[in-house]
Amino acid sequence: MGRLYLVQLSGRIYCCRSCHSHLANIDQILSKTFHCKHGKAYLFNTVVNVSAGLLEERMMTTGLHTVADIHCNYCYANVGWKYEVAHEKTQKYKEGKFILERSKLIDADGSDMIMGGNGAASDGDEHDA
Repeated sequence: MGRLYLVQLSGRIYCCRSCHSHLANIDQILSKTFHCKHGKAYLFNTVVNVSAGLLEERMMTTGLHTVADIHCNYCYANVGWKYEVAHEKTQKYKEGKFILERSKLIDADGSDMIMGGNGAASDGDEHDA
């Protein structure tokens, strides 16, 4: 198969809860007000060490989107999804952006990134992500 090369980030970062692979820098967060079936989620401009699955149409609270689930390149855990196409004009800003589910993240120092409370939800995931 070949050697797996993972990108190592610096600064304050979020990691995969399962294997601690680096996924994103905190400065890449665009919004913390997203919601998925398992709770809160963050919208990121860029993420690393993930692979996108098959494209599918999903009806979310903000309308129809074409998305692909994203998985950690090291442990293959599903960590969120990528917006490929937003069918509603007001949602076009999401195209090419990534959702990481908070319940599947830890801080690089090993601390839990999940905090209490339910923030405003700007999008809903209608499937078991």
